[in-house]
Amino acid sequence: MKKPILAGIALALASLLPATAQRVAPAEVQVMIQADKPGPVINPNVYGQFAEHLGHCIYEGIWVGEKSSIPNTKGYRNDVLDALKKLKIPVLRWPGGCFADDYNWRDGIGPRDKRPTRVNAHWGGVPETNEFGTHEFLEFAELLGTKVYISGNVGSGTVREMAEWVEYMTSDTTSSLANERRANGREKPWKIDYFGIGNETWGCGGNMRPEYYADLYRQYATYVNLRTPRDNRPLLVASGHTNATTSWTEVLAGIGSVQAISHHFYTHPTKEWRDKGAALGFAEDQWISTLDYAMRMDSHITDNVRVLDRIDRRGRIALYLDEWGTWYDPEPGRDPGFLYQQNSIRDALVAGLTFHIFHKHATRVQMANIAQMVNVLQAMILTDGPKMLLTPTYHAFEMHIPFQGATSLPADVSTPRYLFGEDNVPAVSASAARGTDGKLYYTLVNLDASKEAVVRTHVSGASVRSASGRVLTAPAIDSHNSFDAPNAVIPAPISGSLVDGAIVLRLPPRSLTVVALQ
Repeated sequence: MKKPILAGIALALASLLPATAQRVAPAEVQVMIQADKPGPVINPNVYGQFAEHLGHCIYEGIWVGEKSSIPNTKGYRNDVLDALKKLKIPVLRWPGGCFADDYNWRDGIGPRDKRPTRVNAHWGGVPETNEFGTHEFLEFAELLGTKVYISGNVGSGTVREMAEWVEYMTSDTTSSLANERRANGREKPWKIDYFGIGNETWGCGGNMRPEYYADLYRQYATYVNLRTPRDNRPLLVASGHTNATTSWTEVLAGIGSVQAISHHFYTHPTKEWRDKGAALGFAEDQWISTLDYAMRMDSHITDNVRVLDRIDRRGRIALYLDEWGTWYDPEPGRDPGFLYQQNSIRDALVAGLTFHIFHKHATRVQMANIAQMVNVLQAMILTDGPKMLLTPTYHAFEMHIPFQGATSLPADVSTPRYLFGEDNVPAVSASAARGTDGKLYYTLVNLDASKEAVVRTHVSGASVRSASGRVLTAPAIDSHNSFDAPNAVIPAPISGSLVDGAIVLRLPPRSLTVVALQ
């Protein structure tokens, strides 16, 4: 007798669907996983985060100060700290973004009450108190147990500023900079894992040409390396371009000293940057167009990897997607310069699809940093005074923890297309890997807004009898968590059964699923 395809959760999920949706025949999908053909390791850093001095990401989101009535540890709000620790964040990028291009690190050291107040010219023209600076960021990273990726200022800074900043953080000598760090409360040098030589130098970081920036990169990199200990040098990251552009990769890969090149990609429902669409209240045409846009990252990475493979045949240069995520129109009633937006089940699916792309390109894509961690763009967490909630994207990251450091496996998908209007995308996307715990995992996204999918998975090279894990879905395409209903979109258990040699899972529409194969 066939075992039940789903546990009792299936009935609960089905009850959320409109009656018409329940009557539609499900999509029939086949997945073939080759467990005996291991591919490249998925670098944990592709599940990295990004925190910029923008809106309420740092202030009110991460940092409230020791005197705040909001429970905190040394000024870091406890609820946010606890939630972020559960994500096992591998790497965190700071202080920007465009903010980095106008940042002088000396503004953010020393006694907080004596630090200068500047204007955040890039984001809202609001005061920047510099209360959160180098020491605060690096202590925050230590509390999270994460590696650090710092972006240096090429756009408006100097070679000396950047070199001295790195020396201040990393030197174990008796230099005046190292002693200044000690006087400010940090005896032991920090480990700076990654250091960006500029940010978006093609845009807010200086509006440069790639050839001009390539010369600057070599100059800045020379002195950063000169002023840091040989055994504590960060990996230096060159500022690449965005979207479909490959010209910057072409130039930077050819200068001979680059270890990693950054690339940016933002997803939105429309073709017009000035009219990107709303985070909530959208129709199905913008549901599918957003998912379609997110999947374009695959071709953009493919084109840039093709350039790297031609120029860097030994595979020494990595590609870092150090800014990615959804970007919608500003929420009405909020400062448009703060980039606050709600986060729905649509965003969780964008995250899932993006993870599949990173897994596919695991050889070259060695880091990615979603924009951003708290209260900005596709955030993990939203706060409102003492209140905090976890977004659907947070749950997507948490569900994919088993893929950090996992070994990718071939997963061939045979799926119908999901069509709406002028757009069509695969109904189901999948990715598989063997985790560091030895288990087989795979992740599935059902992109269809209204149709279930029956997925039959065959595994070669391993004996598998069942599948169990969690599914993230919701009753509407813009369902989201609010401060009044913080658990409206949360993961639920899901299980599969062995039927005629295949593992069968029934995926709800608009869902993200991660399962372990037993």
